[in-house]
Amino acid sequence: MSVYEYTARDQNGSKFSGIYSDIDSVAKLRKELAKMGDTLLKAKRKKSETGRRTKIAQGEIVAFAYKFAGMCSAGLSITRSLETFEEQTENQSFKRILSDVRQSIEAGSTLKNAFEKHRNIFSDFFLGMLEAGESGGNISNTLEMSANYLEKRADLKHKLRSAFAYPAIVGIMCLVVVTFMVIFVVPVFSKLYRQMHVSLPWPTQVLINLSIVVRDWWWALLLLITGGIFLLKVFSKSLNLKAKWDAFKLNMPIFAKLNRMVVVSRLIRTFALLASTGVSYVRALDIASVVTANLKVSEIAVQLQQSIETGNSVASSLKNHDIFPPMIVQLASSGEESGALSEMLNKGVDFLDKDIDRAISSLVVKIEPVMTFIMGIIVGCILLAVYLPMFDYMAHVVK
Repeated sequence: MSVYEYTARDQNGSKFSGIYSDIDSVAKLRKELAKMGDTLLKAKRKKSETGRRTKIAQGEIVAFAYKFAGMCSAGLSITRSLETFEEQTENQSFKRILSDVRQSIEAGSTLKNAFEKHRNIFSDFFLGMLEAGESGGNISNTLEMSANYLEKRADLKHKLRSAFAYPAIVGIMCLVVVTFMVIFVVPVFSKLYRQMHVSLPWPTQVLINLSIVVRDWWWALLLLITGGIFLLKVFSKSLNLKAKWDAFKLNMPIFAKLNRMVVVSRLIRTFALLASTGVSYVRALDIASVVTANLKVSEIAVQLQQSIETGNSVASSLKNHDIFPPMIVQLASSGEESGALSEMLNKGVDFLDKDIDRAISSLVVKIEPVMTFIMGIIVGCILLAVYLPMFDYMAHVVK
């Protein structure tokens, strides 16, 4: 997606300028503005300072939501609240985006439409909560709920990254050690064995051949790796392949249980929060399906929508899919009977998040020794292959 600076005319005939940061052509920009009753006059594609897509840290979005909610609850108008945060933020990209949002609202745009022009910054969940808060007349409370949700999601993402940091570091260290030995150590022993005229066992010969390939054909390997990364990026854009990968993640050995809990937590938490603000169950599931970032779970969300639209309860719809824990289904049933579905589902997800924390800790405990063992095996095999001819030679000398 590209960023466009544009000039348009609103329904009253007044000209205004703005930025649209989630559109890939002028034609689509014209169509999006037309939906809001505006007429595009001119547009220019804009490059960010780095030449890359604008990125705003999730923590900054959370801080914005909290402060925005606080200022609105204190009685400040929406435009004044945006202007205040705009003055305070040091991020120039975020400052320009907030300025554009404020100007759009001042020109008569709804809160949701003003933020929607920057979908690559503000998630579908955030936009859905804005829409619900604006229609219900309770922006400050809705924003605070959004901030709480985004903060919990950011915490979970941080925990997952921290959990896999050690295995990643061990893997990189192993790769560095193996590369060093293959490039610098193995050639020394190869030269020594040639001078000694000893026969080489097949493990040593394989290792020496590998060393020759790495040293003499490093450029080809570099091209191969670069090509592999490029193909991976191309294939990652294929919805069919992404759907298969997302389905595999839910059944992946060792990681399946954790992956399932994470996507269920995202789906149910988003659904419950949106439903609590008055968003219809079908619309809430539509937004929640995007938040999960898993196409397989998105398919399940569509099936849930269809089931609810035909008159089935939320609990019975959830029960038809084994990805949802029995606890979530039971709490959904209790919530529907008592008229407190959102509250019960939120409690269920709170329990599920605790299970996720325990699963992450357990997984780390299991992975650390396994990674260390694998690294030891790889380095040990290389050393054994290097010294095997030496052992054979010494045995021959002794005889």
